[in-house]
Amino acid sequence: MSSKRKTGDLVLEEGFGSEAKRQRVVEEEEVESSPSPPPLPIANPLSGLANYDDDEEEEEEERQRAEQNGGGEGVENGNGGQGIEEEEEDQIGQGYGQGRRNHEVERRRDCPYLDTVNRQVLDFDFEKFCSVSLSNLNVYACLVCGKYYQGRGKKSHAYTHSLEAGHHVYINLRTEQVYCLPDGYEIDDPSLDDIRHVLNPRFAREQVEQLDKNKQWSRALDGSDFLPGMVGLNNIKETDFVNVTIQSLMRVTPLRNFFLIPENYKHSKSPLVHRFGELTRKIWHARNFKGQVSPHEFLQAIMKASKKRFRIGAQSDPVEFMSWLLNTLHADLKTKKNRSIIYDCFQGELEVVKEIHNKAFLEKKDNSDDQHSASKLTDGGIEHDAVVTETSRMPFLMLGLDLPPPPLFKDVMEKNIIPQVPLFNILKKFDGETITEVVRPRIARMRYRVTRLPQYLILHMRRFTKNNFFVEKNPTLVNFPVKNLELKDYIPLPTPKENQKLCSKYDLIANIVHDGKPDEGYYRVFVQRKSEELWYEMQDLHVSETLPQMVALSETYMQIYEQHQL
Repeated sequence: MSSKRKTGDLVLEEGFGSEAKRQRVVEEEEVESSPSPPPLPIANPLSGLANYDDDEEEEEEERQRAEQNGGGEGVENGNGGQGIEEEEEDQIGQGYGQGRRNHEVERRRDCPYLDTVNRQVLDFDFEKFCSVSLSNLNVYACLVCGKYYQGRGKKSHAYTHSLEAGHHVYINLRTEQVYCLPDGYEIDDPSLDDIRHVLNPRFAREQVEQLDKNKQWSRALDGSDFLPGMVGLNNIKETDFVNVTIQSLMRVTPLRNFFLIPENYKHSKSPLVHRFGELTRKIWHARNFKGQVSPHEFLQAIMKASKKRFRIGAQSDPVEFMSWLLNTLHADLKTKKNRSIIYDCFQGELEVVKEIHNKAFLEKKDNSDDQHSASKLTDGGIEHDAVVTETSRMPFLMLGLDLPPPPLFKDVMEKNIIPQVPLFNILKKFDGETITEVVRPRIARMRYRVTRLPQYLILHMRRFTKNNFFVEKNPTLVNFPVKNLELKDYIPLPTPKENQKLCSKYDLIANIVHDGKPDEGYYRVFVQRKSEELWYEMQDLHVSETLPQMVALSETYMQIYEQHQL
């Protein structure tokens, strides 16, 4: 049997010698082949590639297009990508005649089905998955009904949909190429460029620099007007905490400008970074088909990156989410010097003086063999008779402010008095003299002083307190200025270096408020449009202009201030 197998291998390598030998190989090895000698072992060796549903083919096309165009945005060759396909076939090394003819894609401008394209149903905010196979490889959007299908070969879902529904125009969601099915040719028509721009918004650096000066409204397909950058975000079941955070960060000019240009973060492999960039470009895109954006893909990236700490269907705290998001984006973008656009915008520095009772300090060290050495301090601490003082400096991305406790008793009219407190009173926490009592990790007295101001200052009012039974909400209103918050009048600031000026004036650009009960409430945000210095109230899809006086009349929870430019 082994000798016959060798003979069969020899016969196959030599291209089928005599008829007798070939017949013997078929009978003994049960090889399924035609008795007539074809030029190749199978009739069409590239039949699988001719289906155009192989992901490796399109990745190779995209890579070579980028090389030919110097890393440009998928500009096609004059020959419609035929040279790329020929190189692909040369690598395979088979089917030089019939395979190449089947593999070439014709490009045409005169497609008779362009009038069937329905822009009203197109929505590219959702995840790019086939609606039948749930695969994210080679996904095409039907430009007639808006559904996603995989592949465009004869056995693909898009091909089947084109025959069953009579829908013939499809766009590849990754390469942005448009095809006509079932004919299989590529459509080269500039009238489809607006769809490509909605699928993947693009910004030139000159456009980015002029965004805050643009006062022009845009018009959606349904005739409604919207402001680029002031569009509503869909609430996909208890995701208002994400929406208010995103809307607030969109007012931070350097952060927004950084993410509007994908080349700034192309080195990052984090899906969260790229999804945040896509969402930023969609929010500020002036040629959207509709006046709102769905953060569906960004929410999926959040759930994966946070290991479902923040997820759809579960209400969370925007302060916790903001802290997690900024730290995660920094970790994914940081350079070797531990710098990123996040730290450049939000990072400041505090001087922290911690006073610990000596008794507690010794109790913590009572397991040490040498009690005398345990009472000695390192790290620049000063030991007194009853207090151990430690001084350190630590960076911060946001500052937490403590609200005074509300009154326990009602007034004469049997109503609870809602107290008010000026922002300057609770800012005294950072004057370097006010003592803050902390319990964890151990009882200590803390003093804080700001030693470096950030360009964008995030303040968090500690409105919620948790105990063993439930969450309590402090209804105290905070009175704050919308413009010209002068910090040096209330907290000591570091002395600037020589030839440097320290600007301590800030303007409010975003104010997140919480309405309702602690466990049943919802969030909304007031944001400023810089081009006209108007204020807008945003709650999910609801966007309306408001007066600056109304901004300070709500239970503020988190604020972002912008430093004046010298």
